[in-house]
Amino acid sequence: MGTKRLLRAAGRALGVAGVALSGAYLFALRPWHRRWGTTDTEAAGALPGDDFVGDADVVSTRAITIATPARAIWPWLVQLGQGRGGFYSYERLENLFGLQIHSADHILPSHQHLSVGDVIRLGPPGSNTPSFHVALVDPGRTLVLSAPGWETGASTATWTFALHEISPSATRLIVRFRGRSTSLRERVFNRLVVEPIQFAMERKMLKGIRKRAERARASPTEGRRR
Repeated sequence: MGTKRLLRAAGRALGVAGVALSGAYLFALRPWHRRWGTTDTEAAGALPGDDFVGDADVVSTRAITIATPARAIWPWLVQLGQGRGGFYSYERLENLFGLQIHSADHILPSHQHLSVGDVIRLGPPGSNTPSFHVALVDPGRTLVLSAPGWETGASTATWTFALHEISPSATRLIVRFRGRSTSLRERVFNRLVVEPIQFAMERKMLKGIRKRAERARASPTEGRRR
């Protein structure tokens, strides 16, 4: 067999392999990571902020059980953000991209109040990194962050954090992201690139919040350390 035929055969084999891998991701792995940690009810249930994004095509709902009451988790949520308490995720990776994230390991009294319209940055000022705005605050229950336009349902993305107590000493933290792609190219990029990265970072964040909230409950003075 000549060199050209070998190259053509190798190209076809790689193409088939690529299609197979893409199919496996889209039909097996993607459905799993989009609802990591959730029950069927949590994945399908409505959450505040769902109606802020019309025609969302990027949707994920993830959850974790934290062995504390909701009031012990809320302070960690309300201080989320760059220049605030960080995101409790892969800090080194975040900072590799110049986001200047520093995830707090204690509650920050100066960042315990949010109002509708407040800006929650993903990166430092002037970095052209997207930011969210606070769209809804229900202390101890729900925090909804949104791209501009939530008032009319024209937002391109929302990030909802909901606390559901399942016992006096255990709470489900449910996190939902809803986004709308602006083109077919963006939709493909979101599904194949953005979503897997978001899953890895968000799962780490959920575990980071659980670790901090449970540790603070076991040692209250540690959680309040300034």
